[in-house]
Amino acid sequence: MGSTVISAMRYRDPHKMIDWLCDTFGFTRKAVHDDGNGGVTHAELTLGDGMIMLGSARDDDFAKVQKPATTNHLVTQSAYIVVPDANSVYARAKANGAIIVLEISDKDYGGRDFTCRDPEGQVWSIGTYNPWVN
Repeated sequence: MGSTVISAMRYRDPHKMIDWLCDTFGFTRKAVHDDGNGGVTHAELTLGDGMIMLGSARDDDFAKVQKPATTNHLVTQSAYIVVPDANSVYARAKANGAIIVLEISDKDYGGRDFTCRDPEGQVWSIGTYNPWVN
């Protein structure tokens, strides 16, 4: 097997965000491991051939990752999700409370996409452009 890149993130309310990511972007739960205290030690969500991993926000040597809500929403990375129909995901994102950062539009290089923040401030770009085939 070749190399794979999997985005990983932390959430204050991971169970709520797992539901939101599945309902809004179409992810499927592959694994969700509860920590016994209402949080998540590790979760894997899949979408097509892609995956993200997430867990509860915590402050230890491994996870001193600043969440967008604690940094005035400054982020240094975001995930891009390739979908067959960006318009339908855009509509679900708006209906489910995403903050639209960049409106949906056609791109000069191909595809149609938009960028939004989820309810905890993580930034996501969603579009039809697939660099593997375009």
